[in-house]
Amino acid sequence: MAGRFLSIFKPIGRILPEIKKPERKVSFNEKIFWTALVLVIFLVMTEIPLYGVAPNANDSFGQLRVIFASNQGTLMEIGIGPIVTAGLILQLLVGANMIKCDMSNPEDRGLFTSASKVFSIGLTGLQAGAFIISGMYGTLDQLGLPTIIVIFLQLLAAGIVVMLMDELVQKGWGLGSGISLFIMAGVAQSILWSMFSPVTGLFVGGLSQFLNGAEPFSGSNAAMVYIFGSVSSVYPTLLGFFATIAVFLIVIYVQGIRVELPLSYAGYKGFRSRYPIKLLYVSNLPVIFVSALFSVAYIISQFLWSGFGRPEPGTNLFFQIIGDYGVSASGNIAPVGGLTYLMTSPHNLHGVIADPLHALAYLGIFVGCCAVFSLVWLEVGGLGPSKVAKQLMSSGMEIPGYRRSERPIEQILKRYIPVVTVLGGIIVGLVAALSDFLGAFGTGTGVLLSVGIIYQYYELLMRERAAEMFPAFRRILGE
Repeated sequence: MAGRFLSIFKPIGRILPEIKKPERKVSFNEKIFWTALVLVIFLVMTEIPLYGVAPNANDSFGQLRVIFASNQGTLMEIGIGPIVTAGLILQLLVGANMIKCDMSNPEDRGLFTSASKVFSIGLTGLQAGAFIISGMYGTLDQLGLPTIIVIFLQLLAAGIVVMLMDELVQKGWGLGSGISLFIMAGVAQSILWSMFSPVTGLFVGGLSQFLNGAEPFSGSNAAMVYIFGSVSSVYPTLLGFFATIAVFLIVIYVQGIRVELPLSYAGYKGFRSRYPIKLLYVSNLPVIFVSALFSVAYIISQFLWSGFGRPEPGTNLFFQIIGDYGVSASGNIAPVGGLTYLMTSPHNLHGVIADPLHALAYLGIFVGCCAVFSLVWLEVGGLGPSKVAKQLMSSGMEIPGYRRSERPIEQILKRYIPVVTVLGGIIVGLVAALSDFLGAFGTGTGVLLSVGIIYQYYELLMRERAAEMFPAFRRILGE
């Protein structure tokens, strides 16, 4: 039975909007249709501007938007951030046994879903309020109360729509996860816009110069500008283009690295199998955790900075510690000191060269947090050696040459799983951070997540197609 905390959400769950599970078998083609429809709606929402917001409203979040499928000044201003954060908080609480919840119990699962929805809606409202109060769309006096209410309701309604679209996909009407789909679409959109000019339809930045056959040595340091960009340039560079391709290839290669433990089935002599322990054992989850943590810290610190009257950098000790902000000539707000500054990537090679200590601090914090969150999720997500050993024993599997018991299986798994988990977290952290330094299109974290999501969708599509062609496979796949 659910714990006392989740029981609070039982009456609330009755009034929350909900997508019902399909009462019939949804065909593969129908799942493709609903998935494509959700994707189209999401992409349309990323282009519909918020009513009451000036087109030149400053963007304080920059590259963080790619990871959370957000787009400045549109209905997808907040993106999937609240949904991801709410889900991670509740899963951590359940995994740490701070909340009692049996996910094998349908009633508990329903209450957990209701709690996730309430948290998501609440976080959407809080984030919308923080955006408005922080001055992202102008001062409160400039906006006026009616405009403030309209902007808040638009953001809240858009957040609920995104939550329902994710639920539609996850409950069996579509394929995979709506959150994964939105992240992949947001990164793909960012990469395309980084490669092509939306005005002329031509390549932009150094890539345009290269393909147009510009003379690399026609001016002072011209070749370096084509490849690395300039300090003031906002256009993508050739280095970023090659870094994006490199990240795709590296992650695809790393996805295939694994250690396979030989297994045999106790009930049938001669039946052999293998248990794969991938190098990316916890997948890309550590990067999502860290990105969510950095995003929350960024929003809270900026909200406090705006609430205290936007003090000048270096004038307030509290903000010098948690995060000092400055306003550029164009009106953009950006961290210039404190912890928030150290948690913000330079995003290009010029930024790394200009402040190498900042780059090293960011790299250390990001990679360290990825390693820590990898170990945390190992236990929270039920992927630890003891739980895996129990699962293998309950399915009748054993390791050849060892007595049939959980203890020897657990001891062997302990040799590999913790080491692989930490190493995988460090690798994904390094790939994400270093590719950011090189100016990878769609950010290093975004590309990293996209490759993992594409790989998961590939496996899912193969399973769905096999199950559609050979219905007997559904019993094997547990569907």
